[in-house]
Amino acid sequence: MGKTIKGYIFDYGGTIDTAGCHWGKMLWHAYQRQGVNVSEAQFRAAYVFAEKTLSQSPLIRPSDTFRKTLEVKIRIEMEHLMTSGAWDADEAEFRAKHLAVWNDLYQKVETTVAHSKQVLTTLHARYPMVLVSNFYGNINAVLKEFGLDELFMGVIESAVVGYRKPDLRLFSLGVETLGLKPEEVVMVGDSFYKDILPAQRVGCQTVWLKGEGWNKESYDERVPDRVITCLDQLLPSE
Repeated sequence: MGKTIKGYIFDYGGTIDTAGCHWGKMLWHAYQRQGVNVSEAQFRAAYVFAEKTLSQSPLIRPSDTFRKTLEVKIRIEMEHLMTSGAWDADEAEFRAKHLAVWNDLYQKVETTVAHSKQVLTTLHARYPMVLVSNFYGNINAVLKEFGLDELFMGVIESAVVGYRKPDLRLFSLGVETLGLKPEEVVMVGDSFYKDILPAQRVGCQTVWLKGEGWNKESYDERVPDRVITCLDQLLPSE
């Protein structure tokens, strides 16, 4: 990147836990693997419904783990698929598919986060790091669940501060928490619009973790300071 780096801001969902794959796609692939008989369009409607429900209703408590959060999220989606008429499943099939998708995804996330933790631990030895995340109010419980809670000197979570990315205030808070100048800070995230562009407007350096997006959009890859496809690429080459 050619500029001085003194600290990092990381996104969580879609970055640390899925290696750049949008969460909607993560869920859809699990539905496919576990044989939930719905179309992608039907799933997408259920996914959006669940996200709105979780953002508007206090269904997730601050102490809830990611495992609990995932259980609730999938249950809301599947209930919506049934009530909307998209999925004709009886109670036994509902329970079986819910459990199958839930376990499938949790195991994948455990593996991905374990790998991300190795990278973050190496960076933590050299740089202060802050987390900036759109989450449900329980990100600290999730970080503790995966053994990441000691790696960040601060956590700025949308449900706690009252506004969501791409609001510039979240990134400004991240920079302030680090006690650095914006140009000394690198923002790492998977969302071009919610991570890269607003962090750049604040004055941060940016690294876009490019993975499977929700939509098949193309982006100007000259905008970020770097484009990576794996968090390992943040580490200095020996």
